[in-house]
Amino acid sequence: MPGSLDQHTALITGASRGVGAATARLLALSGCRVAINYHQSAEHAETVASQCREAGVEALLVPGDVAEDAACRRMVAQTLEKFGGLDILINNAGTTRFIDFPDLEAVQDEDWDRILAVNLKGPFQMARAAREALAASENGVIVNTASIAGMVGAGSSIPYCASKAAVINLTLSLARTLGPEIRVNAVAPGFIEGDWLQQGLGEAYESVRNAKASGAVLGKVATPDDIASGILAMIMATHTTGHILPLDGGDTLGPRIVSGLK
Repeated sequence: MPGSLDQHTALITGASRGVGAATARLLALSGCRVAINYHQSAEHAETVASQCREAGVEALLVPGDVAEDAACRRMVAQTLEKFGGLDILINNAGTTRFIDFPDLEAVQDEDWDRILAVNLKGPFQMARAAREALAASENGVIVNTASIAGMVGAGSSIPYCASKAAVINLTLSLARTLGPEIRVNAVAPGFIEGDWLQQGLGEAYESVRNAKASGAVLGKVATPDDIASGILAMIMATHTTGHILPLDGGDTLGPRIVSGLK
Protein backbone atom coordinates (compact mmCIF):
# COMPACT_ATOMS: atom_id res chain seq x y z
CA MET A 1 0.00 0.00 0.00
CA PRO A 2 2.40 2.70 -1.26
CA GLY A 3 1.90 6.09 0.37
CA SER A 4 -0.46 4.82 3.06
CA LEU A 5 1.83 6.09 5.83
CA ASP A 6 2.86 9.41 4.26
CA GLN A 7 3.90 11.97 6.89
CA HIS A 8 4.16 9.27 9.57
CA THR A 9 7.29 8.50 11.58
CA ALA A 10 8.28 5.09 12.94
CA LEU A 11 11.02 4.06 15.35
CA ILE A 12 12.04 0.42 14.92
CA THR A 13 14.33 -1.30 17.40
CA GLY A 14 16.60 -4.13 16.30
CA ALA A 15 16.31 -2.93 12.70
CA SER A 16 19.74 -3.70 11.28
CA ARG A 17 18.76 -7.12 9.93
CA GLY A 18 16.04 -9.75 9.83
CA VAL A 19 12.50 -8.76 10.77
CA GLY A 20 13.47 -5.27 11.88
CA ALA A 21 15.22 -4.49 8.61
CA ALA A 22 12.34 -5.91 6.57
CA THR A 23 9.89 -3.81 8.57
CA ALA A 24 11.90 -0.63 8.05
CA ARG A 25 11.98 -1.24 4.30
CA LEU A 26 8.26 -2.02 4.11
CA LEU A 27 7.29 1.07 6.11
CA ALA A 28 9.56 3.17 3.90
CA LEU A 29 7.80 1.82 0.82
CA SER A 30 4.54 2.89 2.48
CA GLY A 31 5.84 6.46 2.75
CA CYS A 32 6.87 6.37 6.42
CA ARG A 33 9.95 8.12 7.77
CA VAL A 34 12.03 5.64 9.77
CA ALA A 35 14.38 5.78 12.74
CA ILE A 36 16.50 2.63 12.61
CA ASN A 37 17.86 1.33 15.89
CA TYR A 38 20.81 -1.02 16.14
CA HIS A 39 23.10 -2.10 18.95
CA GLN A 40 26.20 -3.52 17.27
CA SER A 41 25.58 -3.94 13.53
CA ALA A 42 26.28 -0.40 12.34
CA GLU A 43 27.22 -1.42 8.81
CA HIS A 44 24.06 -3.46 8.33
CA ALA A 45 21.96 -0.62 9.77
CA GLU A 46 23.47 1.87 7.33
CA THR A 47 22.59 -0.45 4.46
CA VAL A 48 18.98 -0.59 5.65
CA ALA A 49 18.89 3.19 5.98
CA SER A 50 20.18 3.57 2.42
CA GLN A 51 17.50 1.20 1.15
CA CYS A 52 14.83 3.24 2.93
CA ARG A 53 16.15 6.48 1.46
CA GLU A 54 16.03 4.90 -1.99
CA ALA A 55 12.30 4.44 -1.36
CA GLY A 56 12.04 8.22 -1.09
CA VAL A 57 11.79 8.73 2.68
CA GLU A 58 14.07 10.13 5.34
CA ALA A 59 15.93 7.63 7.51
CA LEU A 60 17.81 8.15 10.77
CA LEU A 61 20.18 5.82 12.60
CA VAL A 62 19.65 5.68 16.38
CA PRO A 63 22.18 3.34 18.02
CA GLY A 64 21.54 2.04 21.50
CA ASP A 65 20.89 -0.95 23.75
CA VAL A 66 17.20 -1.21 24.65
CA ALA A 67 18.18 -2.86 27.93
CA GLU A 68 19.36 0.58 29.10
CA ASP A 69 16.63 3.06 29.98
CA ALA A 70 18.83 6.07 29.19
CA ALA A 71 19.47 4.69 25.71
CA CYS A 72 15.74 4.24 25.11
CA ARG A 73 15.02 7.82 26.10
CA ARG A 74 17.90 9.06 23.95
CA MET A 75 16.63 7.18 20.89
CA VAL A 76 13.19 8.70 21.23
CA ALA A 77 14.65 12.17 21.77
CA GLN A 78 16.84 11.86 18.66
CA THR A 79 13.84 10.74 16.62
CA LEU A 80 11.76 13.69 17.80
CA GLU A 81 14.60 16.12 17.15
CA LYS A 82 14.97 14.87 13.59
CA PHE A 83 11.35 14.35 12.58
CA GLY A 84 9.34 16.45 15.02
CA GLY A 85 7.03 13.65 16.13
CA LEU A 86 6.52 9.91 16.47
CA ASP A 87 3.52 7.86 15.35
CA ILE A 88 4.71 4.25 15.36
CA LEU A 89 6.96 2.29 17.73
CA ILE A 90 8.07 -1.20 16.71
CA ASN A 91 9.65 -3.07 19.62
CA ASN A 92 11.55 -5.71 17.68
CA ALA A 93 14.96 -5.94 19.37
CA GLY A 94 15.48 -9.34 20.95
CA THR A 95 18.08 -11.82 22.07
CA THR A 96 18.42 -15.42 23.21
CA ARG A 97 20.88 -18.19 23.92
CA PHE A 98 20.15 -21.62 22.53
CA ILE A 99 20.00 -23.98 25.53
CA ASP A 100 18.71 -27.56 25.48
CA PHE A 101 15.50 -27.55 27.53
CA PRO A 102 16.23 -30.60 29.74
CA ASP A 103 19.62 -29.15 30.75
CA LEU A 104 18.34 -26.82 33.46
CA GLU A 105 21.82 -26.52 34.95
CA ALA A 106 23.02 -24.88 31.73
CA VAL A 107 20.79 -21.86 32.32
CA GLN A 108 22.87 -19.20 34.03
CA ASP A 109 21.81 -16.08 35.91
CA GLU A 110 23.39 -14.07 33.11
CA ASP A 111 21.01 -15.71 30.61
CA TRP A 112 17.96 -14.64 32.57
CA ASP A 113 19.33 -11.15 33.17
CA ARG A 114 20.24 -10.39 29.56
CA ILE A 115 17.25 -12.05 27.89
CA LEU A 116 14.72 -10.39 30.18
CA ALA A 117 16.52 -7.04 29.98
CA VAL A 118 16.38 -6.94 26.19
CA ASN A 119 13.18 -8.86 25.44
CA LEU A 120 10.95 -7.57 28.25
CA LYS A 121 12.40 -4.49 29.91
CA GLY A 122 13.38 -3.13 26.51
CA PRO A 123 9.83 -2.92 25.09
CA PHE A 124 8.53 -1.47 28.36
CA GLN A 125 11.27 1.15 28.53
CA MET A 126 10.77 2.11 24.88
CA ALA A 127 7.00 2.42 25.39
CA ARG A 128 7.54 4.56 28.46
CA ALA A 129 10.01 6.82 26.67
CA ALA A 130 7.74 7.19 23.63
CA ARG A 131 4.42 7.50 25.47
CA GLU A 132 4.07 11.28 25.36
CA ALA A 133 5.04 11.54 21.69
CA LEU A 134 2.78 8.68 20.62
CA ALA A 135 -0.14 10.11 22.57
CA ALA A 136 0.28 13.37 20.68
CA SER A 137 -0.08 11.54 17.37
CA GLU A 138 -3.49 11.13 15.76
CA ASN A 139 -2.81 7.40 15.38
CA GLY A 140 -0.17 6.41 17.91
CA VAL A 141 0.56 2.69 17.84
CA ILE A 142 3.03 0.24 19.35
CA VAL A 143 3.69 -3.18 17.85
CA ASN A 144 5.73 -5.62 19.92
CA THR A 145 7.49 -8.65 18.48
CA ALA A 146 6.47 -11.56 20.70
CA SER A 147 6.79 -15.19 19.58
CA ILE A 148 4.88 -18.42 19.28
CA ALA A 149 7.48 -19.62 21.81
CA GLY A 150 5.69 -17.49 24.39
CA MET A 151 2.42 -19.31 23.69
CA VAL A 152 3.51 -22.93 23.51
CA GLY A 153 6.59 -22.99 25.77
CA ALA A 154 8.97 -24.31 23.12
CA GLY A 155 11.77 -22.39 21.46
CA SER A 156 15.44 -21.59 21.73
CA SER A 157 15.54 -21.72 25.54
CA ILE A 158 13.32 -21.61 28.60
CA PRO A 159 14.31 -18.01 29.45
CA TYR A 160 13.47 -16.95 25.88
CA CYS A 161 10.04 -18.59 26.01
CA ALA A 162 9.33 -16.99 29.37
CA SER A 163 10.39 -13.58 28.11
CA LYS A 164 8.10 -13.77 25.09
CA ALA A 165 5.17 -14.93 27.21
CA ALA A 166 5.80 -11.87 29.33
CA VAL A 167 5.84 -9.65 26.22
CA ILE A 168 2.38 -10.95 25.37
CA ASN A 169 1.12 -9.96 28.81
CA LEU A 170 2.97 -6.64 28.59
CA THR A 171 1.14 -5.96 25.33
CA LEU A 172 -2.23 -6.55 27.00
CA SER A 173 -1.34 -4.43 30.03
CA LEU A 174 -0.05 -1.54 27.93
CA ALA A 175 -3.08 -1.68 25.63
CA ARG A 176 -5.38 -1.29 28.63
CA THR A 177 -3.20 1.45 30.12
CA LEU A 178 -2.32 3.59 27.11
CA GLY A 179 -5.65 3.56 25.29
CA PRO A 180 -7.49 5.28 23.80
CA GLU A 181 -4.65 7.54 22.65
CA ILE A 182 -2.24 4.70 21.84
CA ARG A 183 -3.01 1.26 20.43
CA VAL A 184 -0.74 -1.62 21.46
CA ASN A 185 -0.58 -4.93 19.59
CA ALA A 186 1.94 -7.70 19.03
CA VAL A 187 2.92 -10.21 16.40
CA ALA A 188 3.95 -13.73 17.39
CA PRO A 189 6.17 -15.29 14.72
CA GLY A 190 6.99 -18.95 14.49
CA PHE A 191 10.03 -20.25 12.63
CA ILE A 192 11.63 -17.49 10.53
CA GLU A 193 14.12 -18.20 7.78
CA GLY A 194 17.43 -16.39 8.18
CA ASP A 195 20.87 -16.24 9.71
CA TRP A 196 19.65 -15.82 13.30
CA LEU A 197 18.21 -19.34 13.46
CA GLN A 198 20.93 -20.69 11.19
CA GLN A 199 23.55 -19.60 13.69
CA GLY A 200 21.57 -20.88 16.66
CA LEU A 201 20.57 -24.26 15.24
CA GLY A 202 23.75 -24.95 13.29
CA GLU A 203 23.64 -28.25 11.42
CA ALA A 204 20.09 -28.90 12.64
CA TYR A 205 18.73 -25.83 10.81
CA GLU A 206 17.55 -27.55 7.64
CA SER A 207 15.91 -30.48 9.40
CA VAL A 208 14.08 -28.21 11.86
CA ARG A 209 13.06 -25.88 9.03
CA ASN A 210 11.69 -28.74 6.95
CA ALA A 211 9.80 -30.18 9.92
CA LYS A 212 8.23 -26.81 10.70
CA ALA A 213 7.26 -26.30 7.05
CA SER A 214 5.68 -29.74 6.73
CA GLY A 215 3.76 -29.28 9.98
CA ALA A 216 2.33 -25.88 9.05
CA VAL A 217 -1.08 -25.65 7.41
CA LEU A 218 0.39 -23.30 4.79
CA GLY A 219 3.21 -25.76 4.12
CA LYS A 220 6.06 -23.30 4.58
CA VAL A 221 7.95 -21.26 7.15
CA ALA A 222 7.99 -17.48 7.32
CA THR A 223 10.47 -15.03 5.89
CA PRO A 224 11.30 -11.70 7.56
CA ASP A 225 9.14 -10.02 4.90
CA ASP A 226 6.16 -12.14 5.99
CA ILE A 227 6.54 -10.90 9.56
CA ALA A 228 6.95 -7.31 8.39
CA SER A 229 3.64 -7.62 6.54
CA GLY A 230 1.98 -8.74 9.77
CA ILE A 231 3.45 -5.77 11.62
CA LEU A 232 2.13 -3.41 8.95
CA ALA A 233 -1.29 -5.03 9.29
CA MET A 234 -1.27 -4.28 13.02
CA ILE A 235 -0.31 -0.68 12.30
CA MET A 236 -3.12 -0.24 9.79
CA ALA A 237 -5.82 -1.97 11.88
CA THR A 238 -6.98 1.25 13.51
CA HIS A 239 -9.75 -0.34 15.60
CA THR A 240 -7.55 -3.10 17.01
CA THR A 241 -5.68 -3.01 20.30
CA GLY A 242 -4.50 -5.67 22.74
CA HIS A 243 -4.32 -8.22 19.92
CA ILE A 244 -1.62 -10.88 19.49
CA LEU A 245 -1.30 -11.93 15.85
CA PRO A 246 0.24 -15.40 15.33
CA LEU A 247 2.44 -15.52 12.23
CA ASP A 248 3.36 -19.19 12.06
CA GLY A 249 1.66 -20.38 8.88
CA GLY A 250 -0.77 -22.42 10.95
CA ASP A 251 1.94 -24.47 12.68
CA THR A 252 0.23 -24.25 16.08
CA LEU A 253 -3.24 -24.61 14.58
CA GLY A 254 -2.86 -28.34 14.16
CA PRO A 255 -2.48 -30.60 11.11
CA ARG A 256 -4.35 -29.78 7.94
CA ILE A 257 -7.67 -31.60 7.57
CA VAL A 258 -7.57 -33.64 4.38
CA SER A 259 -10.58 -35.92 4.80
CA GLY A 260 -13.65 -35.70 7.00
CA LEU A 261 -12.66 -34.61 10.49
CA LYS A 262 -9.09 -35.91 10.26
